[in-house]
Amino acid sequence: MDRNGERLGRTERAPRPLQSERDLGLDRHHSARIYDYFLGGKTNFPPDREVAEKLLAAFPGFRIAAHANRAFMHRAARLLAARGIHQFLDIGTGIPTSPNLHEVAQAVVPQARVVYADNDPIVLAHARALLTGSPEGRTAYVEADITEPDTILRSRQVRETLDLDRPIALCLVGLLHYITDEQDAYGIVRHLVDAMPSGSYVVISQCTPDFAPEEWEEAINVYKADGGSAQVRSRAEFTRFFEGLELMEPGIEVPHRWHPDEDTSDVVSLRPEETGEMTDALVSVWAGVGVKR
Repeated sequence: MDRNGERLGRTERAPRPLQSERDLGLDRHHSARIYDYFLGGKTNFPPDREVAEKLLAAFPGFRIAAHANRAFMHRAARLLAARGIHQFLDIGTGIPTSPNLHEVAQAVVPQARVVYADNDPIVLAHARALLTGSPEGRTAYVEADITEPDTILRSRQVRETLDLDRPIALCLVGLLHYITDEQDAYGIVRHLVDAMPSGSYVVISQCTPDFAPEEWEEAINVYKADGGSAQVRSRAEFTRFFEGLELMEPGIEVPHRWHPDEDTSDVVSLRPEETGEMTDALVSVWAGVGVKR
């Protein structure tokens, strides 16, 4: 019950924005909608598709990287839920594409609680798809930007949905290549990790130039030329995000080699005829999970 005696639902419904009141940014590209295009989704628009095709011309592996990255998120969520983690904070949620993180986690632990955060108003407009969790669990959505981490941590949705005194899985999947060193990417991650209690896990993945440096240089130049901001990182640079954490086996790895399971291809519809052969160079992503002791 709330303070007025009315029964509360199991989901924190995001208000439906009026299009006349919100700038949905349909005249410019957005990373979440480009990612949706790479995954084969339908919530993308001409500016997103235009930039996405330019990026594919520079680095043909973007589609397979997106699928491999999403499969990593599914496996990490399943594994952590099985290990007793019942709370998830997923920042940089992106366009809802089923199965979403809460569906994966609640399939293992029906009472799991998940808070999503993203800064794209289109994601907010579709947030109801993120709020249909199990009857035992709870999901919520907050519109916020990772560059202002306290806005997320102090939000009503986080405070009412998650218990910050109990372990949480902080998920920063496919996000940090959009946060540059000038934006203090390492400081932001450290700030978020410091707010997590002992026993929490940190799930991170991001693009790397290690396997195809020339192609990635061209791709970053293309993205910046269209007004985007991005920074790919080497294995050593990526590993810095886990300072002070204990890495789970197998440590820092390309996502398709991180605890692969039999149903990964079914989960993400990863078909070679659509995406190409899965090689380290075409994936070009580092992934890892660390635990805070």
